[in-house]
Amino acid sequence: MGEAPIELLEGRQALVIGTPVTRLLPKRAHRTIGPWCFADHFGPVDVVDDAGAMAVGPHPHIGLQTVTWLFDGEVVHTDSLGSEQLIRPGQLNLMSAGRGIAHAEQSPASSAGKMHGLQLWVAQPDATRFGDPAFQHLAELASVEVGDATATLLLGELDDARSEGRADWPMIGADVVVRGRAEVPLDPAFEHGVLVVSGTPMVDGVVAPLGTSAYLAPGRSSVELSGPARVVVVGGAPFESEIAMSWNFVARTRGEIDAAYADWAETFGPTGWGERFAEVRSELAAIPAPAH
Repeated sequence: MGEAPIELLEGRQALVIGTPVTRLLPKRAHRTIGPWCFADHFGPVDVVDDAGAMAVGPHPHIGLQTVTWLFDGEVVHTDSLGSEQLIRPGQLNLMSAGRGIAHAEQSPASSAGKMHGLQLWVAQPDATRFGDPAFQHLAELASVEVGDATATLLLGELDDARSEGRADWPMIGADVVVRGRAEVPLDPAFEHGVLVVSGTPMVDGVVAPLGTSAYLAPGRSSVELSGPARVVVVGGAPFESEIAMSWNFVARTRGEIDAAYADWAETFGPTGWGERFAEVRSELAAIPAPAH
């Protein structure tokens, strides 16, 4: 039996406070790719004064890991654990929400140039989604040459390269800069997505324009990429269960999500920050939850 054909998934584009954003995941046909459940490609946009800068006030998460990956620009992460971390291109911020965490992301005052990157979420499995929140910063990441391409490992492993990032589920995340032709090895037990962030690559002979992603079903041992282009390959073992997503929460049931909304609402009540979502040191105002 031959391999399943590649599926091209169109992203949904929007302008958010002057910054172009393309939502690549979730899609109706594929709510998750392995444990990856969300991907927003933002920019590139010029940062002039406050325009184009990132300014996301304190907000909550449960049941997921946030993966912040920059191609250009700088962002300061602060969270309710007391973390404060500047991230630059080539570095990784990985926040594990577990039962609950709040954080903010803001460009430093000295920011200039361009802002361009990916914000990704990984659904946590039952084994860790009610656990303690955590934050990890990797200043250097492993990379490997694959044909005429360089792959930098965000999470998981590829050939002889392995990320030190925490992985709660069998998965891979790799930033691949394609200069010509590259045959990238894949775990056939995984499903994969190729997220296009620059250029117009060929994915196994199929043109994948900017703003799209290519879905690869399990069973493939490799994928051929042709550039010049830059893509981020995400994938993993098919996830253990269906997930429920609402706003910044990843759960399994509506009751879990309703409880998270109620706990975040305490932030704006007479007693202020609650126990589940503790205070975040930020000059930005906390973000109220939308109606649900």
